[in-house]
Amino acid sequence: MTTYTARSITPEVLKELRSTDDSGREMVPLTDDEGGAPLRCCLRRSTPGERIALVSYAPLRRWAAATGVDPGAYDEQGPVFIHAEECAGPDPDGHPFAGAHRTVRRYSADGRILGGELVDTLDDRAFRNAFDDPSVVLVHVRAVEYGCFLYEVTRG
Repeated sequence: MTTYTARSITPEVLKELRSTDDSGREMVPLTDDEGGAPLRCCLRRSTPGERIALVSYAPLRRWAAATGVDPGAYDEQGPVFIHAEECAGPDPDGHPFAGAHRTVRRYSADGRILGGELVDTLDDRAFRNAFDDPSVVLVHVRAVEYGCFLYEVTRG
């Protein structure tokens, strides 16, 4: 049985983003008075009083650089929330941010979009459907309301 792994932003990349983000801007920490921000470092929502930052992140660009691929026009960057300081990272169980409609966007080994699907529920079935095509090597889960990157999913 194939398993699917939700991957948060790695500690190494978080260290870089906390210095200078993918737009070349310095991080500006803030205290989250309300809570509820989707944190990409630990794949959970923030709680009131936590120190967080909104940074620019280019997930496909970073994946492509690590795999020796040119993402071409599919290279994009956007805003993501992270903890302003190191955190414990994600809980390995479950499907993060599963309580709303999400878009599951599929990518090939050469960094091209192979399609996407609006899903009601983030579960193994949604990822099994996304990875049914053997040319899919990477999936991005995105928020519907803003299109923001939430996390990537890989087989295994």
